Amino acid sequence: MAADTPDAPAISVRAVPAHCEGLRADKALAEMFPETSRSRLQKIFDAGGVTSGGKTLARKTVVSAGEEIAVAFPPDPETRLVPADIPLDVLYEDEHVIAVNKAPGIVTHPGAGTGDDTLVHALLHRTRGKLALAGGEARPGVVHRLDKETSGVILFAKTDAAYYALCEKFSAREADKQYLALTDGAPDLLAGSIREPIGRHPSVRTKMCVREDGKPARTDWTVEERFGAGAALVRCALHTGRTHQIRVHLAFIGHPILGDAVYGKSRSRHEGWPVPRVMLHAERLRIAHPITGAPLDLRAPLPPDFFNLAEFLRERFGSRVVRRG
Repeated sequence: MAADTPDAPAISVRAVPAHCEGLRADKALAEMFPETSRSRLQKIFDAGGVTSGGKTLARKTVVSAGEEIAVAFPPDPETRLVPADIPLDVLYEDEHVIAVNKAPGIVTHPGAGTGDDTLVHALLHRTRGKLALAGGEARPGVVHRLDKETSGVILFAKTDAAYYALCEKFSAREADKQYLALTDGAPDLLAGSIREPIGRHPSVRTKMCVREDGKPARTDWTVEERFGAGAALVRCALHTGRTHQIRVHLAFIGHPILGDAVYGKSRSRHEGWPVPRVMLHAERLRIAHPITGAPLDLRAPLPPDFFNLAEFLRERFGSRVVRRG
């Protein structure tokens, strides 16, 4: 539940899901609280803020399925967010949740180096401050995230009850998340499943990579349209939620996302192409409503920059539609 006073920690209690049976507590919590960064969870562990049955848990403690773990989220001294009147493309809204079509270039929530122009600032204005505070005042309503350059569907909680229920659904992998990507080159196969584990890059700490000791990750992909051999429109379905998962997995099979300076190939080969960003779009999110249980099927139309690049590729290389999702 939310804290009773501004200085008290917000206590969140969740049961360990079945797929986290036998994991270390720190790894289990990374799965159970996908909306919280690993570094923040580690600080809470170090401060003794993770407990089970009234006993403090260490990071290496092995947890059991069904075990209830309480996490005390400390207040952030810089959490007084000022709403900002920023235009939003609202896909769905009721008293419990709000879903928007995130524009490329906007940061999801405040963090180090961000300003007062994040999606959260805009939503605070739209909802008149009615976003769930259960996860902390610094990230009100946030249950999942999209990278700054990624566009598309993103869902926020307006009440604490909706927040807890949505976090459980995302942790239990009950959300159907589908993305569209414009890839560098067209895969020879029409579909596939990438099940390579992902972890932090050993030398570049801001990057992720495929590595044997990484966390399990699965991305299913299907080619929807080929632009000759030059590029393709690929639909990706996420079964896990690792950092940069689609970007890392598509690069691993030799077809990184166009515009990806971190995992992609040299941009010089695309000189003259209208590629303003990482061309990744969260096109669809299907999930049960956290309160009513009714199915939510949220779709976000393509933003202009994505549509324009696809048109450019059609004119340059031709087009063969393989499948439409």
